[in-house]
Amino acid sequence: MQALKKNHILLLVLACIAIFFVNLDALYVNIMEARNFTTAREMLDDGNWLLTTLNGEPRYQKPPLPTWLTAFSGAIFGLQNVAALRLPAALMGLLLVLTSYVFARKLTEHKLYAFIACLIMASSFYVVSASRDGNWDIFTHAFMMVCIWQLYLLFTSEKKKYIYALLAAVFFGFSFMSKGPVSLYALLLPFLIAFGIVYKYNNFKSRILPLVLFLVVSLLISGWWHWYTFTFDPESVAEITKRETSNWTGYNVRPFYYYWSFFTQSGVWTILAFIGLLYPYLKKRVFDPKGYRFTFLWTIISLVLLSIIPEKKSRYLLPVLIPLALNTGFYMEYLFRTFRELKDRRETFPVYFNFGLIATIGLVFPIGGYFFLKDELPGNYIMFSLLSITLFLTSIVMVQNLFRRNIRKVFFATIFFIAAIMCFGMPLAKTLTVNPEYTSLEELNEWQKETGLEVFELTYFTPELIWAYGKPIKVLKKDDELKIPEQREFGLLVSRDDQKLFDRSFKDFDIKLVRRYDMNPKAEGDRSHKPRLYRDLYLLTKR
Repeated sequence: MQALKKNHILLLVLACIAIFFVNLDALYVNIMEARNFTTAREMLDDGNWLLTTLNGEPRYQKPPLPTWLTAFSGAIFGLQNVAALRLPAALMGLLLVLTSYVFARKLTEHKLYAFIACLIMASSFYVVSASRDGNWDIFTHAFMMVCIWQLYLLFTSEKKKYIYALLAAVFFGFSFMSKGPVSLYALLLPFLIAFGIVYKYNNFKSRILPLVLFLVVSLLISGWWHWYTFTFDPESVAEITKRETSNWTGYNVRPFYYYWSFFTQSGVWTILAFIGLLYPYLKKRVFDPKGYRFTFLWTIISLVLLSIIPEKKSRYLLPVLIPLALNTGFYMEYLFRTFRELKDRRETFPVYFNFGLIATIGLVFPIGGYFFLKDELPGNYIMFSLLSITLFLTSIVMVQNLFRRNIRKVFFATIFFIAAIMCFGMPLAKTLTVNPEYTSLEELNEWQKETGLEVFELTYFTPELIWAYGKPIKVLKKDDELKIPEQREFGLLVSRDDQKLFDRSFKDFDIKLVRRYDMNPKAEGDRSHKPRLYRDLYLLTKR
């Protein structure tokens, strides 16, 4: 047992398995996942590995490396296995945490700090979300973190410079092939600036040639696919580039201060993350002031660079949470050392409040959770009981050790608390998303088998519906031109927004409403019920 306690790598792996890997199929496939999974499926079904497609149309907005990995996983474990399609993202989350650990340990020569910081990272809300979700953010940042680790070794070592440069270039290329320059801008550039300010680029001349190697190899790995698509499908590339450029300046535009509450995205660590950013307070309390200054600057510079971009979404903050976790780790390590002796209530109250709030949630969950979920609990009593017992007992441990001022045990109990939610709570997630009218578009295939008719979309396709349907579906209206099918009889999917266009365009047809396919997790009438997630199927016959 003592040997296990000292094996931080193994403990991090176990924590990541519990938090990232367990119950990966618990949630419905979301819109981003549907796009990515459908592209992976079309790679396998149609062979579109380089000129990637979505619903049969070119999709070059995102480079294909994560889609390849997802397609490989789907080919091995089955395309209907949602957990398998999300598995590569979970592996990237594990790669991010382990790489950050070896980086933090090398940076500070302090194993416990590195362990604490990376447990915080592994349990931060957006890191957990990205590692359990089939989107490509976790890929680009995990690969870039490996690049950063190798660049750090290049800047601080006098041996193996070319090896470090080559490895950094490979993973830089992997990052670029995952989501373009996103991580270069939001994670690597802030690192380079912060490193230069705090540690300086000593003996830089001896590193020029390795850096040239880094740039050349990075460019080759990052650019070859973009060259390929531009060479073999220039018109689609030009159109997609124009649309994407417009999105960055005209879509989801938010003010500069939109990310002011960025630290809240760390979830249970919100209060501690905020205190960790109080540089004047902590700079003389941490064990490594220089390292703390570095992670602080890395976090703030990343935040500022993201804030400059007009288009903003909360999930874009993922790269900020990486240095933020390393920064918060300094504060947590300080509490490990000193909390028993702290007398100033201004220092102790936020800690008691943060962990006391978590413990309170665990203590009241068995009763509160039952009254909140009682109508949906039949068939889920075992998982609910396991979750209730685990959270309740963990919370008791937290309260006991708060009274004893043993923050070390409180911290590890918090990690266990989060792992318990992932293991026992995630299976209950679908009890919160009940739609009695839920009908998957997958069932449209049965209707087509019975009738032998082709089915079309009127104006646009919804990724979740296409994913459920299982294959591309033709859209009739493109570029303001509506093409009426030549078939005498066919099926047509119509959204609520297109009802007037449908009535106007097909007035010369006999029309019969067949059924509605509604893939909303919540029932109609709930404010989260989205028109884009349902379609009315009509049978049209020419007169």
